[in-house]
Amino acid sequence: MGKYEFNMQRLFLRHILADGARIEADRGQANYLLNVLRFKDGDYVLVFNGSDGEWLAKIQSSGRRACSLQLMERTRDQTAPNDLIYMFAPLKHARLDYMVQKAVEMGAGSLMPVMTQHTQSSRVNVERMEANVIEAAEQCGVLSVPTVLSPMSLKDVLTAWPEAHAGRKLLFCDEGEETNNPLLTLVQLKENGPPPLAILIGPEGGFSEDERALLKDLDFVTPIPLGPRILRADTAAVAALAVVQATVGDWK
Repeated sequence: MGKYEFNMQRLFLRHILADGARIEADRGQANYLLNVLRFKDGDYVLVFNGSDGEWLAKIQSSGRRACSLQLMERTRDQTAPNDLIYMFAPLKHARLDYMVQKAVEMGAGSLMPVMTQHTQSSRVNVERMEANVIEAAEQCGVLSVPTVLSPMSLKDVLTAWPEAHAGRKLLFCDEGEETNNPLLTLVQLKENGPPPLAILIGPEGGFSEDERALLKDLDFVTPIPLGPRILRADTAAVAALAVVQATVGDWK
């Protein structure tokens, strides 16, 4: 696999990518390349689609409003999809955008909004989330684009879990844990080979006592703390993903 080229612009395309293919950029992408970035005919970009690897593409412009992309060579082979599921109570727009982007950067494979009793934002714009996922993937060299799943209530998620996610452990980030150190619990999970994992982050107001009791009563749920301080939900996302990836994830 080739090394990631940090200095080149990357563009996500919803097309099959193959040697010699010539792809017409849509209107928005053409405007971005030609008028925002001011690329010219003959300039190069990197393109990917989440399944066919990364390709070097030559811009072929026809005026200032249209261009095509001529695929020249594959620069990186496709990576396997990340298996980690990141589940979270939705936040208001700007902070949700940040959370989604950071989850992509930290290696989440799927993102699922989960509605809890204290969730502050009951409306989820899935298309906006998907746009943020793609933007983060473009900027950070990600080849396997995470999936955005439809919102579900916490109760429905937990009811469907044994069948929908058989064998997968749900790490429940619980501010009420007696210890402050998540490593103790995560190292125990690692002893016999870490199972498939999901991470659940609660809303700004935390989980209700009923929700905490329900989660702690399920054998597929493992509570973990996130240190001695109360974290904002978007900060908790980065902290949880970092500590999990470093101990039982793909940073090993």
